[in-house]
Amino acid sequence: MVARLVVAAPSSGSGKTTVATGLMAAFSAAGLAVSPHKVGPDYIDPGYHALATGRVGRNLDAYLCGPEMVPPLFAHGARGCDLAVVEGVMGLYDGASGQGELASTAQVSKLLRAPVVLVVDASSQSRSVAALVHGFASWDPEVRIGGVILNKVGSARHEELLREALDESGVPVLGALPRVREVGAPSRHLGLVPVAERRAEAVESVAALASRVREGCDLDGLLALARSAPALSGDTWDPVAATEDHRLRRVRPQTPDGLDRSPDGLESERRKPVVAIAGGAAFSFSYAEHAELLTAAGADVVTFDPLHDEQLPDGTAGLVIGGGFPEVYAPELSANEPLRKAVAELALSGAPVAAECAGLLYLTRELDGKPMCGVLDARARMSERLTLGYREAVAVSDSVLAAVGTRMRGHEFHRTVVEPGAGAAPAWGLHAPERRVEGFVQQGVHASYLHTHWAAEPGIARRFVERCTA
Repeated sequence: MVARLVVAAPSSGSGKTTVATGLMAAFSAAGLAVSPHKVGPDYIDPGYHALATGRVGRNLDAYLCGPEMVPPLFAHGARGCDLAVVEGVMGLYDGASGQGELASTAQVSKLLRAPVVLVVDASSQSRSVAALVHGFASWDPEVRIGGVILNKVGSARHEELLREALDESGVPVLGALPRVREVGAPSRHLGLVPVAERRAEAVESVAALASRVREGCDLDGLLALARSAPALSGDTWDPVAATEDHRLRRVRPQTPDGLDRSPDGLESERRKPVVAIAGGAAFSFSYAEHAELLTAAGADVVTFDPLHDEQLPDGTAGLVIGGGFPEVYAPELSANEPLRKAVAELALSGAPVAAECAGLLYLTRELDGKPMCGVLDARARMSERLTLGYREAVAVSDSVLAAVGTRMRGHEFHRTVVEPGAGAAPAWGLHAPERRVEGFVQQGVHASYLHTHWAAEPGIARRFVERCTA
């Protein structure tokens, strides 16, 4: 059993990230092994969580992966830890549009049987805070709100009034944070600036958050609440088991030297295929489970930085380029002409290439007028419109990731436009909010705006690695 807390709020902007990250850092500094988690598809907050805890930040998304996958994925991430802190998304009861509680923080708290700490922006209220907390605590009897942390408290007298009001609610106050200039990360067009782009400053921000939470919160009370969570039943997600369960054909076991060995002990010439994953400041969005699944499927996963590395890793047989902010680094990416040519040559050879959102932009002819890899006959540019939301998708072209007819759930989040939006062989047919085709499939390339979580369909990783060895 892992002690666990869910940090939620009545609405966005109440201070969830401040409190959750501060708690993670404060408990980690106290010597606890803390497992960080984030409800929903967000990539940026987990980067700060990882900095606060020294462990990989992981997402729990009941829409992308299905509610049944939330407890196993949580158990996988929290294995061996003393405490897990789960930061919620939006307001406590807000989920996928028009689908009830699906993908809400409330649903995840119930799936994990975890107590909730409600972070309330108290800046413009006093006694009314009790009515607000009572409403949230009584809305769904299966959601256990075990405490309140008051944020943006104006003065000692203001805190006193708030505590007096909440005495009648039956929900204990476990912290009060004064109204100060926000300590955290700067924002831009898609939210917070990722850790990978400001690591030194981010370290200082996380340390400041830990100090603020340590001074204003009852850490002993919060830990006791976390330890009151009952044991979770069920399996722990395992990438090896997942890829075996979804294998397309069996791959011979590998020895530590990377050589395949047949049952009679004879070596084959085939080694583990190298799958290169783009990282660094321009491509910092990736779910940890993707690399774990690729490794479990038999790949040698190597990370490289397109901003600085002029060649792909030695022996690259497949390439994965996830999300990020190439639009911010378009001049630098364009200036790295040797790597752009190497990526184009790999794609032209027919090698498997999976590009997602930022990766899609990088494969186009140009981004905001700056030459990119030129793999796709398309151009990308920034726009004023934010495209955001969950999507139902079906594969409409056979690709290195999925067979025609494969159904997936995904998420779009971008302020760029690619023209045209789909190739002769599109990647996905989307069914919500409107019907359209999207993305590109050509030779071994699968490029799309759609972010997907491969734990929902581990056969994707198996299929990709097998294409690398074909």
